[in-house]
Amino acid sequence: MSEPLIEIKDLTKVYGSGITKSQNVLVALQDFELTIPEKPSKIIAIAGESGSGKSTLANLVLGLTIPTSGQIFFRGQEISKMNRKQRTDITRHVQAVFQDPYSVYNPFYQVKHIFDITIKNFKLANNRDQENDLIEEALNMVGLQSQEVLHKFPHQLSGGQRQRLMVARAYLLKPDLIVADEPVSMVDASLRATILDIMQHLRDDRGISILYITHDLSTAYQIADEIYLLYQGSTVEGGEVTDVINNPKHPYVQQLINSIPDINRKWSGEITALDDEQHRSRSDSGCRFYNRCSKRMDHCLVKKPVLKPFEGSDHLVACHLYSDPPD
Repeated sequence: MSEPLIEIKDLTKVYGSGITKSQNVLVALQDFELTIPEKPSKIIAIAGESGSGKSTLANLVLGLTIPTSGQIFFRGQEISKMNRKQRTDITRHVQAVFQDPYSVYNPFYQVKHIFDITIKNFKLANNRDQENDLIEEALNMVGLQSQEVLHKFPHQLSGGQRQRLMVARAYLLKPDLIVADEPVSMVDASLRATILDIMQHLRDDRGISILYITHDLSTAYQIADEIYLLYQGSTVEGGEVTDVINNPKHPYVQQLINSIPDINRKWSGEITALDDEQHRSRSDSGCRFYNRCSKRMDHCLVKKPVLKPFEGSDHLVACHLYSDPPD
């Protein structure tokens, strides 16, 4: 059996040292685990509300921040132990598409610059003809034509065009994995569908896996093969997207699914503000969903639930409801 493309073990990121009481500590991500196989290519969604740790995970996988503990392996090699040349090689194989298409461009350069510099840095072409062919192929992949966009400045393009250009730039390197951090959250509905179609095409026809970071369960359900839901830095549930969305087990995920608006239902009751962050300053503070959970038990506040298979299936859930009660 071949090594996984990406294997993440016990990945944790803590901000702040907590040496003095005046220093705040935030457990942004705790004990996260995930395996992305070499084949078949997959779209794996990482979902959760704002502040749940999704973007922290993306930055850790991309090497933009250093983990507090845990390991990330690329084809069996631990990334933290690689030399500079090996890390550069990983950059070619693991590419990113970020949320904001407005801030990733240098406004003083024409669009062609982002392709030229990528080809130059990674030595992708031997001459101008090869370079033009590579750029044309990448643009065609996302439904754009070179004569329409390459010699324009970023402000002359729509948000949808800029985001598709970011996908094209990532595809230029023929990566094995694209980390897409909220790639459709800042484009309108019609372009959202186009970009999601492109992502599926990259998976199905080009063999590129995608780590899809999102807060939108509907788009995750539409395109993902697997989904993992985070709450305050911890994975609460994961597995095949149809199993998790159609039959959620964790109370938090059940509440998420039930919160989808229904035009035939009238809102009732009062909204009560809760201190959701009070359990996040320690890694041993029990279940972080305790305050919101209608099914909470005393030992939920003492012991952190372990993510494990539900009834022997591939459907993972971290909840004491499915564990043996403590002695």
